[in-house]
Amino acid sequence: MPNEIWWFLFLIIDFGLSLLAIYFFGKKALYVIIAADIIVCNIQVIKTIEIFGFVATLGNILYGSIFLATDLLSELYGKKEARKGVWLGFYALIFMTIAMQFAIQFTPHPSDFSHQAMQTIFGFLPRVTLASLLAYLISQNHDVWAFHFWKDKTRGKHLWLRNNASTWISQAIDSLVFVLVAFYGIFDTSTLLSILLTTYVIKVLVAIFDTPVIYAGKWVMKKHQQRFESNL
Repeated sequence: MPNEIWWFLFLIIDFGLSLLAIYFFGKKALYVIIAADIIVCNIQVIKTIEIFGFVATLGNILYGSIFLATDLLSELYGKKEARKGVWLGFYALIFMTIAMQFAIQFTPHPSDFSHQAMQTIFGFLPRVTLASLLAYLISQNHDVWAFHFWKDKTRGKHLWLRNNASTWISQAIDSLVFVLVAFYGIFDTSTLLSILLTTYVIKVLVAIFDTPVIYAGKWVMKKHQQRFESNL
C-alpha cells in the first residue's frame, strides 16, 4: 500500500488506542501516552520516507499524540499536571537512551542476529535524542504556556482554538530545533529543507485531526471521573 494510506491507518489506530487507554485508565493513561510515544517516535524518526510527494521522517503521529495528552492534562488538571507529564516524558527518553547505549556495548554471541541492526539504530540515537530533548522541552513548555494563555483569553471556551493555536506554534518550534540539530550535515540543504517543511505540515495535519479526539477524550474523562477516582 502507498505510504499515505499507511499514514492515515496508523493515525486512526494511534488515536483509537489513546482513547481506549483514556477510557480504561483515565489520567494515568495520559502520562503513559507521553512516556511511550516519546520513546517510540524517537526510534521511528530515524526512518526517512516519501509521503504526499515530499521527503519526511516518521514519528510525527506519535509526537502529535504527546501534545494531545499534555493539552488534556492542561484542560482538565491544570498547568502543574501538564508540566509533570512533560518532565515524565523527558525522563523516559533519557532512560531509554542510556539503557540502549549499554545494550549495544555488550559483545554479541556468534549466534546473535540483531546486534548490527541495534547498532545502526541506537548508535545514531544519541544525536537524535539530544535534538529531541531540546525540541521537546522548548516546544512542550511553550505548548503548556500557550494553551493556558488562550484558555484565559477565551475564558475557558473554544477548546478547539487553544488546542490548535498552542500546538501549531509549538510544532513549528519543535520542527525547527529538532531537524537542524538531528540532521544538519547528514542531508544536503534541499533534503533538509524538505524534511523541515514536510515535518511541520504533517504535524499540523495531526493537530487538526486530533481536535475531535481531544473533545472525545475530555468527554470520556468527565463522564467516568468518579470511576477513575475510585481506582486511585
